[in-house]
Amino acid sequence: MTSIVILISGRGSNMEAIVRAAQKEAWPAKISAVISNRPDAGGLDFARSHNIPAESLDHRQFESRQAFDAALIKLIDTYQPDLVVLAGFMRILTADFVQHYEGRLLNIHPSLLPLFPGLATHEQALEAGVQEHGATVHFVTEALDHGPIVLQASVPVVSGDTPDTLAQRVLKQEHIIYPRAVRWFIDNRISIDQNRVLVSPPESQLLVSQDK
Repeated sequence: MTSIVILISGRGSNMEAIVRAAQKEAWPAKISAVISNRPDAGGLDFARSHNIPAESLDHRQFESRQAFDAALIKLIDTYQPDLVVLAGFMRILTADFVQHYEGRLLNIHPSLLPLFPGLATHEQALEAGVQEHGATVHFVTEALDHGPIVLQASVPVVSGDTPDTLAQRVLKQEHIIYPRAVRWFIDNRISIDQNRVLVSPPESQLLVSQDK
């Protein structure tokens, strides 16, 4: 059975979507722990209410990013994860951390990567005047918001959109594609060939939403 550890920093709505999908679909996997760098993260209460071990490791108690990441690796590894899922984990990870979990570290980013890496992606999309925006599930590499793309979802950008209205539509799609991508990993359907993710048997890796 696949062991999954999920990292959050706040409410953890993508974590909730993954937990609910795992329960509804009876995944051959176990959410072994939910860990936050913020002790007051709301998602920890959700995890506990679903009988999932929930722990916090406050990054403010460490003198450096390297020291925090080393302690985080030690904590995560007590759960012997096959997959580590970043679900709104608002920390830039060190190279040592990324290398330690290479090939088993997933993230979701609220844009159609490689467009709009970093923060304020919805503002960036509106300023750029794009017609489509969305979200991307990808393997994490040392380059911020890069790495092989597993699955994307697009939504139309419409007249009158604000960063908030756009964010709401994108988040709805995130809750669809992140559980799906995790399930693909669990079912050993994913391989990486020259930085390109292949899904076997083939399945669309782009969801196009008409939700306005």
